[in-house]
Parts: sequence; structure tokens; C-alpha cells
Amino acid sequence: MPTTDISSLTTTNLTDTVKDYSVPHVSTDAATGAEETEYMITKWTTWFGYYKKIPELKKAIDAYATWVLGKGWDADPETQIILEHITGWGEDSINAILWNMLVCKKVAGDAFAEIMKDEESGTIINLKVLDPGSIKIIADENGIIKRYEQMNKVKNVTKKFEPDEILHLCNDRVADEIHGVPVPECVQWVIDARNEAMTDWRRISHRSTIRVLYIDIDNQTKIDDVKRNYAEAIKKGELLILPVKKADAEFAEMTLPPIDAFLGWIKYLENFFYQAVGIPKVILGGSEEFTEASSKISYLTYEQIYTREVVELEADLWNKLALRVTFRKPASLKNEMLQSEEKNTGQTGFQPNELNPASTP
Repeated sequence: MPTTDISSLTTTNLTDTVKDYSVPHVSTDAATGAEETEYMITKWTTWFGYYKKIPELKKAIDAYATWVLGKGWDADPETQIILEHITGWGEDSINAILWNMLVCKKVAGDAFAEIMKDEESGTIINLKVLDPGSIKIIADENGIIKRYEQMNKVKNVTKKFEPDEILHLCNDRVADEIHGVPVPECVQWVIDARNEAMTDWRRISHRSTIRVLYIDIDNQTKIDDVKRNYAEAIKKGELLILPVKKADAEFAEMTLPPIDAFLGWIKYLENFFYQAVGIPKVILGGSEEFTEASSKISYLTYEQIYTREVVELEADLWNKLALRVTFRKPASLKNEMLQSEEKNTGQTGFQPNELNPASTP
């Protein structure tokens, strides 16, 4: 008989089995103080795979690049002529090249394009986008970029570039690191979790179409005969009669578990993804769950994000190419929001006059 004396109970030290969540320590990829420090995007193929295969990630990054460049640009006549004659790999335009680089910047953390100049005049004649995974950044002992090296995919040889020969766009560089931060790196977990949940539900849904026949037979040969006869009957659309007692065989349907839990988890991960990647879902057109007021707030908030990206791109083109370009910004909702708040059309809690005691009657 089992022992029922409570004094004989034993306990398990939960601290040994349940670990508190912790984030590993990370040091910056900075110059080491040596004559040269190298950095290469070794996980480019991983992040590029996520971009190519995960639709929500691809469309979020594509939308970001489109919002930065979609309205076009303005420049003086001389700069306009230079930019309009840039053809990249032969079929590009300056818009396509910059869009490509903005996408690479988010996917890899860094984007690179070779600057080609006329040998006599020094005028820029072309920009050729390079594979981020093939470029090695070389920094000196002070952390200043010394040169770039391109690893040839076929011959494994190196082509060297001076800093002024490469247009380098860097994403969210932090502290003294000598590279940018890839977007997929920080959203990998939520992407994996969401796709696992969708895959699990798809598998469960598929298996729910299976009918299980329970038979009270131990003989494997007879079981195989039943399986074969049953499969043949289904194939021919015939009726299968089993010569067994009623209690020996019984059908059971595999039914789907409640879907609410799955959908709730998937939807939570989806919303979490867009928060983490920094692109509001409403920007992509997924606004069925939003009110007009909340959609406007998301739009207005995103204005600050893409405005920062526009300013950085304009600075990069001026610093590296000496080309002054002004990108046209998408239409702002700021004035409309202020007018709507005065009319109190759903934006409760955002009225400036409620925050100003002097305006209170």
C-alpha cells in the first residue's frame, strides 16, 4: 500500500528546474585597438532567407522603403541630370537603387553600393548595389572605417575599396559598433513562434479529417487485412462489412480543438511583430480591426519614423556623393488630426484644450 504519512513527503527545489528568464550579455562589435578590425555579415543568408520566405517581414520592410522614396525627390538641375543617368546594373534607376539599398539596410544591417566616377572629371556616373554578405568592413585602431573588401563568390579573391568608393547605409548603429543592426535579428523569435503556431494548426486541421477505426484484434496479420480491405473500400466507394462483434470495432472522428486559443495566440504574435519591427499594420493596409481614430494615430506616429529615415538618407547622399537631394514626404495627417480633435470625432483623450488649464471655462 502507498505511504500516506505526510511527514514522508519530499520536495523538489524549483530553483534547480525552473530558471528565471534572463538576457545574455552582449558586447559591441567595436574596434579592438589592433591595427585593423574586420567585420563581415556572416548571417546575411539567414536574414535574407527570412526576408524572402516570411511575407509579413518582406512586406513590412518593402513598405518602409516605399514610404521613404515613394513620393519622389527634388534636386537642382545639375544633380537631377547626374541622378537620372545612373543605371546600376543596366536596368536600374536611382529610385530602384536606393529602394534596393534601403531594403538591404534593414535586412542585413548594412547596405553597400560601389560609387563609379568619371576618371577625368570625378563626376559620379553610376552606383552598383553590392551583396551585403560579400563585403568586409575594415576599421582602424580608432574604429574609423579604413577600407572595404569584397569577397568574390566564385574565386574567393578580394577587391579593395577606399571609403569614398562605397555608398554605405547603416541601420540603427549603436555605441561604437562598426556595423548596423539587422531587423530580422530582433524579431526572429516572434516570427518563428507565429509560424510554428500556424503550422501546428494546419497539421491539426489536416488530421481532423482522419477517421479512426478501433478494432479489438491482436493479430497483426488480421489488422493488416482490415486496413487493406478498408482502404480498398474507400477507394472504390463500397461498403465494408467486418465480421466481428459489435464491441470489437468502433469508428471515432478526430475533431478540431477549440480554435480561439490558437487564433488569439497567432493574433497576439502578429501584433507583437509589427510593434517590434516598427511598421504599423495600418501602413500595409491591414486596417480591418482599427477604428478611424486609431488608424490616424498609427499613421501620425509612423511619420516620425520614416521622417528620420528620409533625413538620414539625404545626409548619406550629401556626405558620400556630394549630391543634395530632398525627398518628398507622404501626406501628413497632423492638421487633419488637430481639426478632428476640436470636433471630438473619436479622438477622446487627445484634445490639447483639455491639457491646458487656461482654456478650461
